[in-house]
Amino acid sequence: MTIYVDADACPVKAEVERVGSRHSVSMKIVSNGGIRPSQNPLIETIVVDAGPDVADMWIAERAGRGDVVITNDIPLAAKCVAAGAQVLRHDGEALTENNVGQALAMRDLMTDMRAADPFLQGRNKGFTKADRSRFLDALERALRKAGR
Repeated sequence: MTIYVDADACPVKAEVERVGSRHSVSMKIVSNGGIRPSQNPLIETIVVDAGPDVADMWIAERAGRGDVVITNDIPLAAKCVAAGAQVLRHDGEALTENNVGQALAMRDLMTDMRAADPFLQGRNKGFTKADRSRFLDALERALRKAGR
């Protein structure tokens, strides 16, 4: 079992480290750079080449059944779900076979809407304490499930 973190712009890296350490799980923090390496022996910091989706491709090539992937990137989530991994968004929402298709469709729709109306840019809700709490709970549940 491994936790893979799509670390660029990930607001829950510290929470992943805390929960992953408590469960003694190997963690891979994957980014294009700019992430301070952890001294935690369970964490491996992976720096991939710069470029669009390079970190995503690295994770997608490795994640599979029994692993947990942390990402807000919906196409990456879809690939990981197809490979059998559990996927969590930063707010604790689980992406599964049942909802990842809808999430992809919504992402594509919103991309088209933003392209058509520039006033829709930048309307993301902020990351809250409640999101962080939901994430911690979801990660605990995912690790218990993966350990079975």
